[in-house]
Amino acid sequence: MTRAQNRRSEARELDRRAFVHLVGAGAIAGGIGSALGSSALAAPTPQSKAETFVKRLYDSLKPEQKKIVCLPFSDPRRKRIHPNWHVTEPQIGDDFFTDAQRELINEILKSVSSEEGYDRFLKQMDDDNGGMEAYSIAIFGKPGEGKFQWEMTGRHLTIRADGDSVDKAAFGGPIVYGHGEEEPSDNLFHYQTKMANEVFAALDAKQRKQALLGKAPREMDVPLQGPDGTFPGVPVCELSSDQRELLEKTVRTMLKPYREEDVEEVLFILKAGGGFEKLSIAFYRQGDLKNDKIWDIWRVEGPNFVWHFRGAPHVHTYLNIGITES
Repeated sequence: MTRAQNRRSEARELDRRAFVHLVGAGAIAGGIGSALGSSALAAPTPQSKAETFVKRLYDSLKPEQKKIVCLPFSDPRRKRIHPNWHVTEPQIGDDFFTDAQRELINEILKSVSSEEGYDRFLKQMDDDNGGMEAYSIAIFGKPGEGKFQWEMTGRHLTIRADGDSVDKAAFGGPIVYGHGEEEPSDNLFHYQTKMANEVFAALDAKQRKQALLGKAPREMDVPLQGPDGTFPGVPVCELSSDQRELLEKTVRTMLKPYREEDVEEVLFILKAGGGFEKLSIAFYRQGDLKNDKIWDIWRVEGPNFVWHFRGAPHVHTYLNIGITES
């Protein structure tokens, strides 16, 4: 079997596991419905598993290492989003880090991911840049002494752990994921486009006309607009219950790569913004791979929620969820 065939086989297996895991988790009623009904904010804490590994990593760093990868919490790099950048110069595979430190970094990534998500991120990094060794990390602030955040960046990945140091922001701020494979059958996140297009297929003719737009917004333009914002596409409040359920199922599946604490915080913030009824979904003719009318660029957006998925020529995805100040 060739390497390309291996990638296709592994991608299909990851997709299968994602769907099986979703169904086994009780689909919508037992997942999103119960989470949105909760009145308590469920979010990571400094004592969460990933954050304890961040503290251990910080404590293991020598002073000369801290000068390079430990930054003030106010450093503007903490808020930057980009599909391909290094937050600090050393790469994880460099001699800069010890084997023990690399293992702690791996444990942090594993702990901010679901089991399926961890496998998917590892494969994405391997395909796109030769593995986690080619990615970089930073620790903003001082774990155990106030606000802090661990961040890992590289090609098609920005992921964070902050113990809820960033108030009212899921994941500690905007995150990025993607995959460089241009053939949809090989792309690790194309299953999300297939699910989103199931939503489009369920719309009636009037709704499709409203939802399908021409030119997409710039992919990195994902600011939170708050309740007075303008959200393109068809409002979820105008969808039938069956159509809303399909969208909720899609969002829940999209969240599956991440740890449950972060997912619960996303759902709490979504509820605070008025729930799914305040979202809109838009699809774009721009970037229609193969001209097959499977819309590869789409966006779900509301007062506290922006999910921009660019599937052409390969996947770049940006997620920003937080409670804006009134």
